[in-house]
Amino acid sequence: MIGGGLAGLSSAVALAEAGHRVRLLEKRPHLGGRAASYVLPGGEHVDNCQHVTLGCCTNLEDFYRRVGAAEKIRFFDRLLFSTPDGQRGTMESFALPAPLHMALSFSRFPLLDWADKFAIARALLKIATNGGHPKDISNDANGITMLAWLQKHRQTEGAIRRFWEVILVSALDEQLDRIDARYGIDVFWKAFLSTRAGYRIGIPCVPLGDLYDGCKEAIRMRGGEVLLRAGVRGFQVAGNQVTGVEREDGSVETADYYVAAVPPDILPELLPADFVARQPVFLNLRNLRTSPITGVHLWFDKKVMHEPFLTLLDSTTQWVFNKTQLNGETQLNGGSIEARGQYLQLVISASYRLVPRSRQEIIELCISELRGVLPAIRDAKLVKGTVIKETSATFSPAPGSDQWRPAQKSPVTGLFLAGDWTSTGWPSTMEGAVRSGYLAAEAILSDLGTPHKFLQPDLPAEGLSRIWASKS
Repeated sequence: MIGGGLAGLSSAVALAEAGHRVRLLEKRPHLGGRAASYVLPGGEHVDNCQHVTLGCCTNLEDFYRRVGAAEKIRFFDRLLFSTPDGQRGTMESFALPAPLHMALSFSRFPLLDWADKFAIARALLKIATNGGHPKDISNDANGITMLAWLQKHRQTEGAIRRFWEVILVSALDEQLDRIDARYGIDVFWKAFLSTRAGYRIGIPCVPLGDLYDGCKEAIRMRGGEVLLRAGVRGFQVAGNQVTGVEREDGSVETADYYVAAVPPDILPELLPADFVARQPVFLNLRNLRTSPITGVHLWFDKKVMHEPFLTLLDSTTQWVFNKTQLNGETQLNGGSIEARGQYLQLVISASYRLVPRSRQEIIELCISELRGVLPAIRDAKLVKGTVIKETSATFSPAPGSDQWRPAQKSPVTGLFLAGDWTSTGWPSTMEGAVRSGYLAAEAILSDLGTPHKFLQPDLPAEGLSRIWASKS
C-alpha cells in the first residue's frame, strides 16, 4: 500500500479486516495526506485545511466508525451565513418531508430577495422532480458547466452569487464555469433534496491527524504495518506485472498485490516511462486539472466570534471556523492563555487569485473582510497568523473529466489504484477518497476469488423525493 491519505488508509483498513496482512508506506511523518494536521514551531496544532463531512457522506462515516473516530465528529443541524456587514441568516430542517424540509427556513432566509428565492426554488424543483437527474443535462462525455445550466434556468445574479456559488465552490473546490453540471446537481440532490439528513455538517472536534490514530491499530492488530517516512522510488515491472516496489533507501518490497494511493501526477512517475507511454490509462491522467485551496490560521488575544462556524457571502473568505470552540483548545504559542484568546481557521476554495499573493497580503485581506462580520476583531490583537496554500488540492470536476478517471483495477497485473481522482461516481472529496479505497479493496478481493462488499449505499431518498427518484 503506497500512500497514507484517506484512500490508502480506507483500503488498508478494509483489506486488514478481510484477513489480509497489509504493509502501508507513507513518505510523510504523519497520516492523512491532504486531510492531515501538524504542529507549528510554537506548539500549535493546525490542520492542513479544515475538512468537513456531510450527512450524505455514508462511506466516510463508515470509515470513521471502523477506526473509532466517529465520536470525534460533531454534527450541526443549522447552517450559519453572514454578509460582509455582519447580517446573519440560518438554514435548517423542519418537520416536513423531503425535499420540503428546508422550505420554511429558506423562505425566511434574509440574505436573498424574493426574486432570488423564486429563481432558486424553480431550479431546485427541477432537480427534485427528476430525482437528481434533470433531462436537460447532456449525457455525452463533454457535458455542460454548472454556470451554463443555471443560466439556462434563468437564475438571478444574486441567486448565483449568494446561493449556488457559495455552496458549490466550497463543496467542489472549483468555479461554476468549470464544474460539470452533473456534479453540481448531484451535490444539491444528495445533500439538500433527497433526504432530511443529507445536509447536516460534521466538523472534527480534534486536529485532523487525531482521526487516524485508530487506523494504525486496526492494521497492526491484524498483523500489518504502517511505516512513516517511507518514501518509494517506483514500481518494478516485468512484462505486464508488478514484481516489487523500490523504496528510497534502495530496498525492495514485494507483495501479492500493490495499491497505489498517490496523486494522479505522481503515479506515472512511479512506473517505467516506456510502459506508461504504451498505456492510455496512465497517459490520460495528464488531462486531469487541479484547483487550489487556501487555509488561513489566525490567533487573536481575545474572543472575537461566538458561533462555531460561519459561511460568508460576497467575500473572498468563504468559511470561518471557531477552532477554540470546536476543539476546546487552551494553548496558544505553546503556553497557557487566558480564556479570552481565540483561534480561527478560514478556508478559501478555488483560490486561484490568492496563489501568487504573499502570506501577509492574504492575512490582511482576510482580516479586513472579517472586521464587518466579526466587529470584535477591530479591538483585538492578532497574535499570530499563518497561511497554508494547497495549489493542487483537488482535481477539477470539469465537464468531460470523468472519461480520464481510471478504474481501481489497473491494466498492470497486481497493481490497483486508489484516490479520489479514480472512478468513484463522486468528485474530489473525502467521501470520494474513501469510496476509492473501498472499491480498490473490493477489486483485490474479487481477484482473489473471495468477493466482499465494503462500499456503502447512499442515503435512501425520502418523502416526495423517494417517489420522484423511483421514476427517474
